[in-house]
Parts: sequence; C-alpha cells; structure tokens
Amino acid sequence: MKKIIICDAILDIGVELIRKASDIELIEASKVPKDELLTMLADVDVAVTRSSTDVDAKFLDAAKNLKAVVRAGVGVDNVDIEYASKKGVIIMNVPTANTIAAVELTMAHLLCSARSLVNSHKQLKEDRIWDREKWYGVELMGKTLGVIGFGHIGSRVAIRAKSFGMNILVYDPYIPASKVLDLDMSYIHNLDDLLKESDFITIHTPKTKETNGMVSYDEIAKMKDGVRLINCARGGLYSEDALCDGLKSGKIAWLGIDVFSKEPATNHPLLNFENISVTAHLGANTVESQTNIAIQACEQALNAAREISYPNALNLPIKTEDLPNFALPYVELVSKLSFLCSQIEDKDVIKAIRLEAEGEISKYAKSMLSFAAVGALKRILGDSINYVNVDFVSKDKDISLECEVLPSSGYNNKLTVKILTEHSGFSISGTVFSENEQRIIDINGFKTDFKPKGKMIFIKNKDIPGVIADISTILAKHNINIADFRLGRDGTGFALAVILIDEKVDNALLDKINKLDSCVFAKYAELL
Repeated sequence: MKKIIICDAILDIGVELIRKASDIELIEASKVPKDELLTMLADVDVAVTRSSTDVDAKFLDAAKNLKAVVRAGVGVDNVDIEYASKKGVIIMNVPTANTIAAVELTMAHLLCSARSLVNSHKQLKEDRIWDREKWYGVELMGKTLGVIGFGHIGSRVAIRAKSFGMNILVYDPYIPASKVLDLDMSYIHNLDDLLKESDFITIHTPKTKETNGMVSYDEIAKMKDGVRLINCARGGLYSEDALCDGLKSGKIAWLGIDVFSKEPATNHPLLNFENISVTAHLGANTVESQTNIAIQACEQALNAAREISYPNALNLPIKTEDLPNFALPYVELVSKLSFLCSQIEDKDVIKAIRLEAEGEISKYAKSMLSFAAVGALKRILGDSINYVNVDFVSKDKDISLECEVLPSSGYNNKLTVKILTEHSGFSISGTVFSENEQRIIDINGFKTDFKPKGKMIFIKNKDIPGVIADISTILAKHNINIADFRLGRDGTGFALAVILIDEKVDNALLDKINKLDSCVFAKYAELL
C-alpha cells in the first residue's frame, strides 16, 4: 500500500480525500516537530508540504522511498529542486489555486498605497482623531502602473488595474509581446524604461537567481520621485535594504508588501516606517483559495502515489498537459520504441541513446528524448530510473543522449530510437495513424507494420525458402500460438520476422530457433 504524508496544515476538505482512499495509507504529521518528522519519512511515497517544511537534502535523504512532493501552493523557495531531481523525486506545486486571492490582495495594497488607508484608519479608530487634511491621496485614474512579470497573477492584476483607468506597462522577457499588446497594454523591452515611466510598480515573478534582488539601489534610483511599490509575490524580489533607504529618503512614497526574505518578519526594519501597508504573507489566505489548494494538492498526491499523472510537475522534461493533442500518443510510443529496442540490443553496454524526429513532432524532440532514455534504461535500472533523474543517471553511466531533427521520409510524423553500444547498434521507428493508432514501421532498416503491444519474437534470418516453415514447426511443438506474422526484407539476402504470440517463450525455445542454419538471431520481447 502506498503511503502519503501530510507535513504541514491544509484544510481537512483535502485531507479527507486521502483518508477515504482504500489503497492509500495516510500519515498526518502537520503537528509533528520537524526534527521528528525526518524519522517518519523512510518508506513514504508522496509528501504534501507547505512553506513550513524545508524539502532539503536532509528531508530527501531521509525519505528513501519518496517518489513525489506536492507543494501545496505556488512558491517552491523551500524546495531543493536540483537535489530532488538527482534523487529522482518529482516536485509539483499548485500554481493556480490561489491566483485570484493573490490578485485581489495586490489590488488591496495598490489601492491602499494610493489613499494611505491603513494610516487614516489607525488615526481615527485607535487615536480617535478626525483629520481630513492630513490624508490627501492620489487617484489611480490616468496613472501608469508598471507590471514586472505577466503570468497568471501579473496579467490579472494588470487587467483589473486597467479597469481603474490606469496605463499599463509590462516587462516580461519570457512572453510574446502580443500577449500584452492584444490587451491594449504596452510591452516594454527594457526594465529601465518601465522603472523610469511608472507611478506605481508591482512585481509578479518567481524567485530565482535571476530575480532575487532584481530591484535594488540602482533600479530604485531610476524611478520617479514618489513612486509607489507593491510586492505580493515572493520575498526578496525587491532588495529590502534598498527599500528602507528609498522610504527614508522619500524616493518611495509608499510600499505595500506581503512577503519578506525571511519570515516571520516581526522585527523587520521596514515595519518602522509609517508609509507602508504590510500583511503577514496573506496572498493565499482566503477560504476559497485554501479550499482549492487543499483539494488540488491532495488530488495531485493521490495521482502521484498511484503513478497516474504528475500535474504541474516542475522538474519533468515536459508537462504532458501542455502538449497538443496530436503529440500525446508519441510520448507513449517513444517509450515503447526504446524499451523494445533495449530488449533486443541486450548483450552490450549502452553508450548512446539517440532520437531522430521527423515532422511536426520534431518540435518536441528534446523532451521526447527524455522519455526515450527512460524507456531504454528501464530494463537495466527498473524503478530507479525516471523522467526526473534520467539526465543525471545517464551522465553518471557515461551514456550520451542525442537528438536530431530529420527531413520527412514520407510520414507526417516519425520517431526513431537508436541504441548504440560499444560494438553495435539497433534502431526502431514508429508513427501514429489517425488519433492514436500507434505503429512500429521499421526495425533496423527492415520495413514492417504492427502495433507495439504484446508478446513477440524477432528473428533475423537468411532470406531463403523454408524458414517460415521451420520456425512455425518449432513453435507448434511447444504449443505456442501465432497471433500475427510480419516479414520484412532488406533486398540484400536477409529478412526480419516479427511474430506476435499468445504465450511467453523460454530460452530453450529461442535456442532451438537460433540453432537453425538460416537464423542470424532470435530475440523475445514484450510490451504491455
């Protein structure tokens, strides 16, 4: 029975989905001290975490059977994705469940920055002072909002701000300009231009080496005097020391902030400033958001434990949900081609796995190579190889992974997997007809056509009379029923037979076929 551990608190509506699963053992450890948690991970298959649990080397080394981690939320700052990949652990997050909550909190800070709402509220409610003259604000109408990062959240903030009559400038070098221009907003190629022209600036990027501290002293110096800054994304995107200087000098008129580099931030120097609205990392804290996060995280954990799917995986070679429909069958096909190839080319050390792609599918060739490599190495390494660690394992074993796009040879789409060893090599090609009619169409240069499924014998033989009769006689004597018989010829005196059979065959039967004078080799292989 697979085991799922809940490391941090999430709403019970999600946990209940796992409790009800008859095939899953649930470990509820959200209230367990973190040092004690490490002792509970040894035989866990999937872990569900939030920001309170560091998925670091200690965690991953302790979880010796771990297959996947679901980060119940967007940010993965507390997850060592590179080390997880080396360990073969799939990391997933829940990127859209709290989108609207984060968008609306950003808008709350944006409005507060324009009207000093928290200060005027405090003066009246706590100090009981009625002072209208002190709290002159500014209107959003006609002002320019600079949006850094135009993903799920940044784009929605921009749309809402535009409805207030704001002019929108967008800086995001990783999206096409048309995504912005189609919304009647301005796409800015240079961050400096956005900094210089914006009255308000909000940031919505992930936290990476590139974005950590991306707005610091130099960037703030380029901004308008009296600029208003918002950060409801990730702590540290704005340099916090530089923010303090900007607030102190008056360069920054207001800061709206929900996230800090180190949390909890109860003694942070930014809290000493009056012209700041601050919340305690509440971006996802709505009933709707937490409900969505809990349900989606637990559904993902169940799917991962059952090895059904890995939605929102951050370290898989490709998200299959992002592939066009025509490409989906090729993911399965290329895995079958490579696994089949490895069963035939099974006597020598693999030195290279090569994928050749033709047609529209070649756009996804590099990602398909990862699936091919897993299929090729699975016979040798079993469950220890997967789509996450295949690159690392291949390098460790000095196996080259190669990919090439070729001109069409007559098929709309075609994939060829080649396994090269120290002394030889073998290749198998396949395509997909109609919507999901997978076919193997070439084996080591011999044309053929059969479905990649079932039990089969591959026989290369001299192209002489009597071969089929000899093989059929041997199979009949061992009560092996032939389901299909495909024969390809190469025009140089050899033929390749693919015999689909109903039962497995043993080495003794293969030895008899291999001893035929006409036989070059006979191999048994199987595809589910």
